[in-house]
Amino acid sequence: MIDSDSRPRGTAHPLIGRDQDLERIRYLLGFGTTGGALLLSGEAGVGKTAVLDALAEAARAQGTQVLRAAGVEFEANCSYSGLNQILFPFQGALGELQAPFRDALRVALGFESGAPPEQLMVSNAVLLLLQTVAAGDPLVLLIDDLPWLDPASAAVLGFVARRAAGIRLSFLATSRSDAHSLHDSGLLPTYWLQPLDEKSADHLVAARFPDLVPGARRRLLSAAHGNPLALLELPSALPTAHGPLHDSIPAVLPLSRRLKTVFGSRITSLPQPSQRLLLLAALEGVGDLGVLQAASRQADDGYGLDDLAPAERGQLVHIDEGARRLTFRHPLIRAAVVEASTSGERRAVHAALAHVLVDQCERRAWHLGEATLEPDETVAALLEHAARITLRRGDAVGGMRALVRTAHLTPPGPDRRRRLAEAAYVGAESTGALPSARKLLDDARHTAPASQSCLHSAAAAALLLLNGDGDVDTAHGLLVAAIDTGIHTYDADDKAIVDVLHTLALICFFGARRELWQPYYRALEKLTPRAPTLLSALGKTFSDPARTGAQASQELDELIAQLPGATDFVQITRTGTAALYLDRLGDTREAMWRVVRVGRDGGPARRYLSGLIHLCLDDYLTGMWDEAAQLADEGVQLCETHGYTAFVWYFLYVQAILDAARGQADRADATARRIMHWATRQRANCAAHYAHHAAAVAALGRGDFAGAYEHASAISPAGSLASHAPHALWATMDLVEAAVRTDRRTEAAAHAAAMRTAGVAALSSRHALLTQACAALATTDDDEALGLFTKALTTTDAERWLFDFARVQLAYGERLRRVRATTESRGPLSAALATFEHLGARPWAERAETELRAAGSGRRRPGTPKARTLTPQELEIARLAARGLTNKQIAERLFLSHRTVGAHLYQIYPKLGITSRAMLRDALEHPAPSQNQP
Repeated sequence: MIDSDSRPRGTAHPLIGRDQDLERIRYLLGFGTTGGALLLSGEAGVGKTAVLDALAEAARAQGTQVLRAAGVEFEANCSYSGLNQILFPFQGALGELQAPFRDALRVALGFESGAPPEQLMVSNAVLLLLQTVAAGDPLVLLIDDLPWLDPASAAVLGFVARRAAGIRLSFLATSRSDAHSLHDSGLLPTYWLQPLDEKSADHLVAARFPDLVPGARRRLLSAAHGNPLALLELPSALPTAHGPLHDSIPAVLPLSRRLKTVFGSRITSLPQPSQRLLLLAALEGVGDLGVLQAASRQADDGYGLDDLAPAERGQLVHIDEGARRLTFRHPLIRAAVVEASTSGERRAVHAALAHVLVDQCERRAWHLGEATLEPDETVAALLEHAARITLRRGDAVGGMRALVRTAHLTPPGPDRRRRLAEAAYVGAESTGALPSARKLLDDARHTAPASQSCLHSAAAAALLLLNGDGDVDTAHGLLVAAIDTGIHTYDADDKAIVDVLHTLALICFFGARRELWQPYYRALEKLTPRAPTLLSALGKTFSDPARTGAQASQELDELIAQLPGATDFVQITRTGTAALYLDRLGDTREAMWRVVRVGRDGGPARRYLSGLIHLCLDDYLTGMWDEAAQLADEGVQLCETHGYTAFVWYFLYVQAILDAARGQADRADATARRIMHWATRQRANCAAHYAHHAAAVAALGRGDFAGAYEHASAISPAGSLASHAPHALWATMDLVEAAVRTDRRTEAAAHAAAMRTAGVAALSSRHALLTQACAALATTDDDEALGLFTKALTTTDAERWLFDFARVQLAYGERLRRVRATTESRGPLSAALATFEHLGARPWAERAETELRAAGSGRRRPGTPKARTLTPQELEIARLAARGLTNKQIAERLFLSHRTVGAHLYQIYPKLGITSRAMLRDALEHPAPSQNQP
């Protein structure tokens, strides 16, 4: 018994997710007022004792007396041992009872010897004693594990509980939901304590185990099913951010000693046939009664489905007769079943299941793998095939685990080396398990001598080099040597050659030099019967898109069309890579968000990174800058957590260019220098190009046009689009504007001409916009410039690229004002200003504001529409566009050209004070007060 004076205060963690339970229990017990009795029931580990602790602490805080006792299994046969726990401190108060009651109670409690008293006499004596104790302050009596209390004490307490309200006693006892106790005969009302809801469980884990890796947290929440004890005990077997990175999460989580005590005893008390059948169900995993029945016949022990009855009665499992399914009442019961078995018993069950599941190759292979001890190439080959299926389904972690098991079952030799190397490749390329990949790669190298290079070994080594101390050239040489000397036939269906070529494409992109790409092109030509579509597209869009990107348009259409139903995250993210420089990332967004959401729940980290990268870049281009900043922060943290040092520069670039565009030039420059430092050491020219782009935008923002020209021309010299430097496409307008501003008209014109010659406008609407805008900036002929600006701004879908479009509007307005068309300049300048303010692009907003003042316009309040009148045709076009019709559809309806429609929309936006088609509906439904409506 623990009273209010002996219990430590302030040491317990506050209960999470139990506020409503505590409030309801206090009400039902008449806590501190009328009194009452209640049985608190729930599954093992659900937190019944913790609720008692919280109630006791609250009662003591209110000045209420607290008496506690707990049922103890080894004292269950000792009569009145429970009463002894409760009443031992009140020996002195016994003297206040009348002699018959006093004597009966002293004998019952073992304080005196004598004839055993009648139970009714003892019951009344306890009631009178508690009434005396409760005469002063209210009294709370808390009994933990009531079913383990000795029967004599339980009977007396039942007697007292039914009369609790009469003596201002609050009586609360706990009992497991599967235990026999007072509630079985309806003696006490019952309050069922439920597991924590999902939100509360997640809160508890986050508060107590903040360093769990996401996959481990997700697995923990799934296994615990809201059981607080499981949530607090299971993490000891799970990987954390401070431990070895990405330790494998066991298929069945091992139970702690406390969990074994709580759940294991319920298993071991069952008959042996029932235990064997439960093990069969635990390892089968699905609960298919037909499979369980067939597999049980394979065993020599002679057990069958009828042996489930004791487990059903003990509420360990539930049988759904209609669905023919068995489910465990709690996932930890399944874990306890496996924990209670021997390795031999588990192998026998796996063998029986493999014999039955002949028509399910993946599951059969898994069970054969678990049933086999010695190397067996037949089993290994089946398991390798199952691993392929798992990987195509997008489960990189499961695929890696299967490949490792496959390798261990492979006889020593080249095949074992090959399988270990592929597992290492999956670890480095998809799951984010770089330390595990290094170990697997070392194991592969020591397994068998390599007379020729192993493709997956080289690909894994290249990725590890890139994320370690190696450089691009070393990784490139390793891959090329593997391709040139490896044992393969350039078969396009060979996963190893396809994987190594994808890795080579990444390394070549990082290097951004023409000579690096030549072995890639040669290998593609040798692939038979032809190169896979994705590899072919990457060879055009990811290498030198200015010259070959447009040729991949049809291939990219085919790849994007496959995304809605795609489950292979490698395929999804590689398609995004192919779409990057053709500005098609928007077409991949839905699929990328699927990848990111799974990654946040513990899915493959490397794919998660790719999804974040692609979303960040598309967000920057389309003006979703706040989201871009959030995702970039997430990406930096993810790289640091998993050791992907070779990919953090992507996210640093997004941070730098957002800072640059928003006027945080110093911070942008510092981040750009950080990227350049890494890029120089790794010989990663592409990363340096990204950094120079951010630095150029920062320089433009602060008016340092000479600095901007220097950074932009470091990516690609003026007058040419550097070979195999794809990011030169993103810095074209920066270079041309900086050249014009520094009186380098010849260089500006040469660069605009190079863009036209290369046919950059065919790549996307953004590049078409920039091609016309650069030509307009470079020409000295004002009439030609104004025509080119108009053509640029009426490009179909060009307004989608918010920042680029607004910059062109600003340049157009500046040119109009320069030729003294001040009235006409106000429209594009106002529209540009609205966009810049929306984006938070402060330097450009200040430029637009300055130009507007020079054009005779006062400072416009943000968001205030201009009072301009739409013509009837403009109004009709606006209404159709607001309904979602494309320019082409509007043109067909009104018998106009789609370019005319685009030109009208360009005039409509500033009149309504908006900057995009998406804002039309609101502008038309809520016009400015001066807007005339026909």
